[in-house]
Parts: sequence; structure tokens; C-alpha cells
Amino acid sequence: MTWLWAIIVGLALGLIAKAIIPGKQQIPLWLTVIFGMLGSLLGNWLATGIGVADTKGIDWIRHLLQLVGAVFIVAVGDRLWVSMRSRKKHVA
Repeated sequence: MTWLWAIIVGLALGLIAKAIIPGKQQIPLWLTVIFGMLGSLLGNWLATGIGVADTKGIDWIRHLLQLVGAVFIVAVGDRLWVSMRSRKKHVA
């Protein structure tokens, strides 16, 4: 069940991140899910580092950090994806 939640959260964070980032991202859906999952891990790591990973009630700061991590990773990952795809087209 843990992997299922990770995939669901990754999908949600990845899609929200794509909606926040201006312009059209060219990464496929499967990569959006992976980048969302990585953003969630990055946000959890940051939240643990600053001591807000576990608070009373809803962990709003942790969730915000997860979203920020997803936005960062989706933005960087999309640029890398586009550059790799364009490089392959020039070689072929």
C-alpha cells in the first residue's frame, strides 16, 4: 500500500507542479509521476532538516515543501528531457 500512496502522491504533486510552472512541459506522464515522487522525497528531507516533518495536526509546511520540491524537480527534469530529446533528433 505504501507504493500505491507514493504513486498517487507523485502523480498529484507532479501534475500540480506542471500546472504551476509557466509554459508547456514536454515530459510524459510516467516521468511526471516519478518527478513528483522525487519532489515529495526532497520536501520530506527538507522538512526533517528544519524540524517540521511531524507537527500536531496537518503538516502544512511539509506539504508545501513537497510541492516546492516537485516544482523544482519537474522544471529541471523537463529541461533535461527536452535537451536529451532534441540531441537525439540532431544525431539521427
